Amino acid sequence: MTQRSLDKTGIWVTTLCALHCLLLPVILPMLSLIGLSFIGEELLERVILSVSILVGFVALIMGMRKHFRFYPFLMLFAGGVIYWHKDSLGEIGEPIIILLGASLIVAAHWVNLKLTRAASVLQPNVAQ
Repeated sequence: MTQRSLDKTGIWVTTLCALHCLLLPVILPMLSLIGLSFIGEELLERVILSVSILVGFVALIMGMRKHFRFYPFLMLFAGGVIYWHKDSLGEIGEPIIILLGASLIVAAHWVNLKLTRAASVLQPNVAQ
């Protein structure tokens, strides 16, 4: 996979994870009726978030080799830590924490894409 496709995958996984967390309280009663209550398990949420962080880490390493900027990692790390502790403010604060954490992760991918594109324009690959 290319760095660009990993960044796009990371954006999609993080967005789906955030939607899952935000919509789960609304649809969880219906899921248990059709045998899909496992979708509401904390373990599944942690696995999806971990995959999102792992994909982000790989994409950012690939991008950093081109643009040499470290701050997208800080954004990814901060977003992951914030998102991981989504329950810390209770039910009222959970949506805010989810949106903040997911936004930082998505922004890290977006910044990585922009920095990589800019680095490619400034230093075109001259492999001969």
